[in-house]
Amino acid sequence: MAITVNIDVMMAKRKMSAGELSGRIGITPANLSILKNNKAKAIRFSTLEALCRALDCQPGDVLVFDPNRNGQNEDGQSENSQNE
Repeated sequence: MAITVNIDVMMAKRKMSAGELSGRIGITPANLSILKNNKAKAIRFSTLEALCRALDCQPGDVLVFDPNRNGQNEDGQSENSQNE
């Protein structure tokens, strides 16, 4: 996907753990992990707003558009392919 989630960067800047952040924004640690690892297909505006409030940042600080990654995961493989 051409959108990358950089929550890790903002968490490091704020010295905040995943457990603390998930508690502050009201999502499970598992769902936060999905966001952090760029596995999410969508994000609710309410979740994005909560992230921005907790991390004291703007949406552009956690979401990055990279047109060169369109249709590929972090390993450069097609997102529609499945490992056997």
